[in-house]
Amino acid sequence: MEIHIVSPGDTLFSIARQYQVPASQIALDNGLSGQARLVVGQALVIQFPSQIHVVQPGETLSDIGRQYGLSQRQLYQNNPILQGRDSIYPGQTLVLSYRQQKIGSLETNGYAYPYISDRLLQSVLPYLSAMTPFTYGFTPQGNLVDLNDRQMIAMAQRMDVAPLMHLSTLTESGGFSNELAHMALTDVTLQKALIENVLLTMQDKGYRGLDVDFEFVYRQDAGLYAQFIRRMAERFNPLGYPVIVALAPKTSSDQPGLLYEGHDYAALGAAANRTLLMTYEWGYTYGPPMAVAPLPSVRRVAEYALTQIPAEKIWLGVPTYGYDWPLPFVQGQSKATSLSPQQALNLALAYGAEILYSDQSQAPWFRYTDRQGQIHEVWFEDARSIQAKLALTGEYGFSGVGYWNLMREFPQNWRVLNALYHIDAIGASRQPNSL
Repeated sequence: MEIHIVSPGDTLFSIARQYQVPASQIALDNGLSGQARLVVGQALVIQFPSQIHVVQPGETLSDIGRQYGLSQRQLYQNNPILQGRDSIYPGQTLVLSYRQQKIGSLETNGYAYPYISDRLLQSVLPYLSAMTPFTYGFTPQGNLVDLNDRQMIAMAQRMDVAPLMHLSTLTESGGFSNELAHMALTDVTLQKALIENVLLTMQDKGYRGLDVDFEFVYRQDAGLYAQFIRRMAERFNPLGYPVIVALAPKTSSDQPGLLYEGHDYAALGAAANRTLLMTYEWGYTYGPPMAVAPLPSVRRVAEYALTQIPAEKIWLGVPTYGYDWPLPFVQGQSKATSLSPQQALNLALAYGAEILYSDQSQAPWFRYTDRQGQIHEVWFEDARSIQAKLALTGEYGFSGVGYWNLMREFPQNWRVLNALYHIDAIGASRQPNSL
């Protein structure tokens, strides 16, 4: 795999000639149409097939997998044109392998709302160890707020992806309730009811683990939160269910702020089977223009986490989105719009912007002036920024990544991931008693 940065005068076809690969493959791998115009500064993933197979009449995907000793998931991973489906036709060319040498293995989890399209979810499932529908809330009585998740779970199970149940303190108003968390952590009757209701739902719906996300936990409840996670693990682990806990992006044990004070990294890391570092949202809706996950900031969180939690228990949070800010930024007034990497590229193309890349933040960005004369600044993710984030997992020995979220088209992410890493089942590459 190579990452090509578009220069003035480049076209899809001139780049294809340069690398001696089909233009159609570059278009597919980067989410481009066949005649797509390119943006100066745009990153393109270039892959080099080393072995291919031309489908013969009567062959099925399973037949081809058996012939070459490949799983159906591997064929899906190497052939995004299949979109996770087994429909093939005579004469179709399938990639069996690429020249790229994989550098490691990762556990991968992705979050998605129940309204994700079946097509999009099906296309990304081959690259996931786990998939987490977002989210189950609960009442002050310990009853769960149900989620329309059965179709997502069934799709994950068919791809042998572990569906993880997501439990949070998110309320109907869209915010995380620290008071609801406080009730769950201090009311023994409520807590027992909640744990049993979670277990019943996991068993009923076919979940294979639990992901807990209590945010803005009161500082005085930090110890109780860790005890709660430990009780969950003690109840669920003997039944084969791992427990994952999401952690605010802290850089020190005494970091002030309601987002951080209730998350004791050492205690939560000891209680859970996995932890997710929520290493994103430095650039956010109401903040000033900047990268969503600047690499120096991500590093500081990762390096602090390693002082508190074993590396093999850590998943690094990876964003799949960006923001568009109107300028000038005015604190308390300006509001950014969330957008996908593909939407960011479309904006740059529409307004003739050149994409720049911050070596410090390790993220692409650009400015444009809209038709009303308003200047905008856009920060987003691309193949370069994703490769830089994934590289941290090997550098620090983390077991995997958690993608927030799967709702946006981002084909480059899956190409980079597949080029560089084998996708593990959760716990597959660790010691047998790690979960």
